Amino acid sequence: MNFERTNTKISLLEDYYSHFKEDNRLKTRHGQVEFLTNLKYIESYLQKDDKIIDIGAGTGAYSGYLYQQGYDITCVELVQYNLNVLRKNYPNIKNYLLDARDLSIFKDNTFDKIILFGPIYHLLKEEDKIKALKEAKRICKNDGIIFISYYMQDYAFITYGIIKNKIRESLQEGRLDNNYHIINKDDDLFSMVNIEDINHYNELLDFKRLKIIASDGASDYLRTPLNKLSEEDFKIFLDYHLKNCERSDLLGASSHLLDIVKVKK
Repeated sequence: MNFERTNTKISLLEDYYSHFKEDNRLKTRHGQVEFLTNLKYIESYLQKDDKIIDIGAGTGAYSGYLYQQGYDITCVELVQYNLNVLRKNYPNIKNYLLDARDLSIFKDNTFDKIILFGPIYHLLKEEDKIKALKEAKRICKNDGIIFISYYMQDYAFITYGIIKNKIRESLQEGRLDNNYHIINKDDDLFSMVNIEDINHYNELLDFKRLKIIASDGASDYLRTPLNKLSEEDFKIFLDYHLKNCERSDLLGASSHLLDIVKVKK
């Protein structure tokens, strides 16, 4: 596989991440809910001698933390700006400028744990998502674990369509089908899915689900109220979220889902 770095999509991503600082987002309160939830579940599956790869590592929020805990970390990132920040902050982490769909520099069965967050919701076409998932599976050891982050349809519909009052505009522009599922355009940066899509990918890849988590739950809808909470009250909200983030009736409305799957070969 060979994916050119000079295409329009990569230029759009470069521009987006050079202006939108992902590491700053994860320091906000709603970002902290997502970050701390994901980290709690990732750490619960880690073992001391694990080899970990973070595909779509961004500026190193997760991989930097795990590296500081003593884990063997390798980072892959598509956006040069993000990788430059990661290299500056964590100069000793192994890192590569690569596309998640082509990880051919890594041998089969190399890593015990794989973090696969951004790529799956930046790849618009199902065939490209499947390529990235297949590559993650290929380089993962048998009985290894992949942590996959998805961006959810209903959250996007509610926030953009209803809260921002773009619903009729979206319909007129052909961005929603008759079931109000989002139709991607070629210049979109994000691709949203629903639970059925995620289950479909797992079936195609023969992944065994261990857990599926609402990474941020209601927090992305509650940005303003969360920022007004005292530190003590925010800790109570976070405790509530962590105790309820596995509830099946809350999954679909979350902004991000964390699907934790085991690889069988």
